[in-house]
Amino acid sequence: MTSNIYDNFVASLTQSIHEWLYHVMPPTWALISEMTIIGLVFLLFYALVGLFLVYAERKVCAFMQNRVGPNRVGPYGIFQTIADFIKLLMKELITIKNSDKLLFNIAPFIVIIASFMAIAAIPFAKGLHAIDFDIGILYVIAVSSLGVVGILLAGWSSNNKYSLIGAMRSGAQIISYELSVGMSLLTIIILAGTMQFSEIVQGQEYGWFLFKGHIPAFIAFVVFLIASTAETNRGPFDLAEAESELTAGFHTEYSGIKFAFFFLAEYMNMFIVASIGATVFLGGWMPFMVHGWDGFNTVMNYIPPSIWYILKTGFIIWLMMWFKWTFPRLRIDQLLTLEWKYLLPINLFNILLMAFIVLMGWHF
Repeated sequence: MTSNIYDNFVASLTQSIHEWLYHVMPPTWALISEMTIIGLVFLLFYALVGLFLVYAERKVCAFMQNRVGPNRVGPYGIFQTIADFIKLLMKELITIKNSDKLLFNIAPFIVIIASFMAIAAIPFAKGLHAIDFDIGILYVIAVSSLGVVGILLAGWSSNNKYSLIGAMRSGAQIISYELSVGMSLLTIIILAGTMQFSEIVQGQEYGWFLFKGHIPAFIAFVVFLIASTAETNRGPFDLAEAESELTAGFHTEYSGIKFAFFFLAEYMNMFIVASIGATVFLGGWMPFMVHGWDGFNTVMNYIPPSIWYILKTGFIIWLMMWFKWTFPRLRIDQLLTLEWKYLLPINLFNILLMAFIVLMGWHF
């Protein structure tokens, strides 16, 4: 298959770099060098994806509201987010008089580190991921939940009542909706029989789980979209930073690069949950193939795996942006009612239904 050409290219490239490093330096330094290279690549990727998603959201928002969007800095405004980033770098870092300075300064880094740890397990193509745990989904859910610690610390250490209320809202929201995200993923784990991302993708070679799992898989996908949008504090679930009530919520007192960390982390978290959704429900880097359609499958294989991954992830990100700019913001009681009275019971029933379908062998 043509995809094997791309797979072999990635494998040979990484293997040649690995062998060269171990040839020119001692094993310990070679290992440190590999970790440093991977870290720098992720830093660059993190920055580029964050800048692009801010620009994309502005354009999507403008399109849905019949506006133009950024159109001054660079052609079609493509350098607008870079200009904004430079502005944030140059802004003064204001020290709050009665804040807990240690926690106030640490909080943005905790939020950034949590998303960094989560993105490491995501496969961008066959063999193109930093780590491939056999409990990959469990690892991503665990480390991504560390971000709420940074948000709570930011709100409490600011010594500002609006920040504290925003942080408490965010804590309640993220902890609540994590249940639905976890259970919707658990539904697919039952179908796949594994928590390892590479194995989950491989299991979708002739049909993505969204289609192979019948109605329970589709319900899980819809619940995942709603719950992950809420977990990333995006509209219409952005109660933690409701401008009309809480000025800017938990990051009210932050400025400059520290505010940029929170801003960037929100978009990277959106990218991470979209990547997980694309990997678990839509086959990740696996092309769309149908068993027995050899000619069609050959054509699909000509598209590189990383392009498939980008297209699927981009589709889910677009759905989340569409979601944000279509619905009005909920009240905090409506937000929690949606989770505890509707999504959670639906998820519990859906897991039982999927387990029954797998037990009976009714899936494709």
